[in-house]
Amino acid sequence: MEGASVDMDPELARQLFFEGATLVFLGVPEGSEFGIDCNSWQVGPRFKGVKMVPPGVHFVHYSVKRKDGAASETGPRTGIFLHLQQKEIRLLHWNPQDELMVPAPEEEAEKLREQLTSLDPFLGPYPYESLRCWVSLSSHINKEVIGRLQPVCGNIYAFPEVLPTENMTLTEDRAKHNLPKYDSVCQSYKEGMSRLPLMKQKAGTEIRFSQLPAKLYPENATPAEVTKHSMDLSYALGCLLETNYPGHPLEVLAELQFSFVCFLLGNVYEGFEQWKGLLNLLCRSETFALQQPDLYSEVISILYHQLAQVPTDFFIDIVSQDNFLTSTLQVLFSFLCSPSADKSVRKKAMRFRAHLTKKFQWDFEEEPLDCAPIVVQLPEGWDNTA
Repeated sequence: MEGASVDMDPELARQLFFEGATLVFLGVPEGSEFGIDCNSWQVGPRFKGVKMVPPGVHFVHYSVKRKDGAASETGPRTGIFLHLQQKEIRLLHWNPQDELMVPAPEEEAEKLREQLTSLDPFLGPYPYESLRCWVSLSSHINKEVIGRLQPVCGNIYAFPEVLPTENMTLTEDRAKHNLPKYDSVCQSYKEGMSRLPLMKQKAGTEIRFSQLPAKLYPENATPAEVTKHSMDLSYALGCLLETNYPGHPLEVLAELQFSFVCFLLGNVYEGFEQWKGLLNLLCRSETFALQQPDLYSEVISILYHQLAQVPTDFFIDIVSQDNFLTSTLQVLFSFLCSPSADKSVRKKAMRFRAHLTKKFQWDFEEEPLDCAPIVVQLPEGWDNTA
């Protein structure tokens, strides 16, 4: 691997060599991009894997070099979360037809153990100096979380395959939906869009994120209750936790980290949207936050490390020029920095707010937009003209 770091304390290197896991990747095309956790490299002719990998959770990601593309041109990124045991060996073969790394049977991987010495010159050492950064981004992710959230197919695709919801290849198929023949002239943009087939993601490739609540308030809520639950999202957050993490609210933090890693390292936009949705719920749930100081202390720690990985202007909306994260955190600080919050959490929140103000020049002093009058959708059956 070009650019791989080899500087490491000799005693630590010796310990990791004998106790660390080994990832063997056979057949990866030269020039492809390969990465593990927060590191990535261009694959050279001698690359066959990574050695001295600390046990635990890791995220392997790669982009294959295009056969007919430019020298540095690679395809969309594919990633996979792995949970590695001490001294474990994982063997994956490159499948050129599907452009995927395919895991080999455990028995085949174990047969490599006797060949590790001969393989050693072709294995790059895990960059131990980057481990602290990776752990800060994945501290709540474990084997069970991977099994629950990772797609059934095992791979996380930046651009997953999509398929038409219905077969429209025959003229009679299109006639059933009042669609014109393929060779007929399109009369307008709207007509052109209507001719496009409805697509859905290929079954088994979906990341199994929790479904965010569509309704923020309970059934039969009064207008006053609708307003209350639209400003304080504790009810919606409670529904999410009760449905997906009953009795274990702290486990939502693993999904917050999982979705961020999928976006940051896997280039999965869906991961960013899920992260935004979870963060919005967490940051706008005042009642819940004041009842769960341990959870919100962890939320602050997670955000501190996540925001260290992105540029200052990353969260600015291209159209509105508004920074969604500034306004979201502004609401969070409005109650975590108040006298009603837990003392230790309040102190931590105030330090985090000062850190963000200094590093990103974000202003949290203005009154949150949530304090302004808002328009809410009344429950069905309520007559707002009465």
